[in-house]
Amino acid sequence: MSPDAALNRWIRHDFAAINTALEELYFAQGDRAQVEGIGTDLKAELVRRGEELLAPLLAEGRTHDGFDSALELLGDVGMYLGALRRHELTNPDRETTSPFATASALALHVGVSIGMAPRFATAHLATHNRAVGGLRRSFTTLHDEFLFIDENTRGIFGLQSAAYALTRLVPLGASSPVADVLFAEAEGALKGVAACNARLFETLDIDRFFYCVRPYYKPYRVGRQVYRGANAGDFAGINEIDLMLGLCRASDPYYAQLLHEKLPYMLPAEQLRLRESMSRRSILDQLLDHVETDRDAPWFVANVRAFLGVCDAFGAIAAQHHDQLVSRFVAGPAQTMAPGHMQGITASGPPLEALLRSLEILRDLRMAAPRGDIASRHDDMARLRAAIA
Repeated sequence: MSPDAALNRWIRHDFAAINTALEELYFAQGDRAQVEGIGTDLKAELVRRGEELLAPLLAEGRTHDGFDSALELLGDVGMYLGALRRHELTNPDRETTSPFATASALALHVGVSIGMAPRFATAHLATHNRAVGGLRRSFTTLHDEFLFIDENTRGIFGLQSAAYALTRLVPLGASSPVADVLFAEAEGALKGVAACNARLFETLDIDRFFYCVRPYYKPYRVGRQVYRGANAGDFAGINEIDLMLGLCRASDPYYAQLLHEKLPYMLPAEQLRLRESMSRRSILDQLLDHVETDRDAPWFVANVRAFLGVCDAFGAIAAQHHDQLVSRFVAGPAQTMAPGHMQGITASGPPLEALLRSLEILRDLRMAAPRGDIASRHDDMARLRAAIA
């Protein structure tokens, strides 16, 4: 068996089994957030076997046989580093460089070779999580992790479908009489995402997610640099929807910073799609051009009504994500944690309060909420709604 195949097999089986055993030990405690000093033998086995499998890969210097192979290898070594971080075997707050030099060197080598951040990304557990005999990669074998991975992936596919429908409007223009087909396709895909999210929120166990799934997505060091955790929004589709609808604008400093920060965590092809979407004129701005001259035209009324339906469906998803996943599954449980565990609680790095404020801004942009302190399109959307009232 080749070194990369051996690593991949270990990640899918013994690696997940060790993590699961550790999670059960943590979860059985009164303080479920306490991980240091627990399961030391299991942690030693995790480190030992991982180092054994990574060493020959680094030594051979040939890290892949094409992009797909390299992407999978980056995910494997990245998940190993993510697990070490979760079990407090490494912590960027107390180190200036990663104590796991072999894994860091390999991750840097592969990450640079394919143009991505040298850590596991959303794609590794979602859209590019190759199944073998029905088994996809995961950190543990816990039901709630599989539930989160699978429903999150379905949601991403729905958002990508909606984005594809909207970008197909680019060569047609927002006034096209056949835009109805694409608006309907986008709205249907977004409603499918909402249904997927609702299913997840109804069945996902809050404590299992907070204590046993979420911690694997923390930031960790690769070499000297800290890389933020994988984010479910690290793909182009959701930003293509933002920009094509016109609810967010690449010229907005807040939003432009968000785009800049997420690029390295996306697949190269997704990075290209995101860059291309930043130069397109939004559907909202195209329709606003016709408010005074064509408000009674049948095409205008039909297309504006269809466009608003897509925006409403997208805004509902934004509210759903923030008000249910973020509030119920992260902010709520965090209130019961001991203060000593709050450091480094978020996947993106900043304190929880700062993250919640940032996510609230993004939610309100996508909902075109009436806020004067951010670049909301509320007034423009109101003008469009009034034109067909």
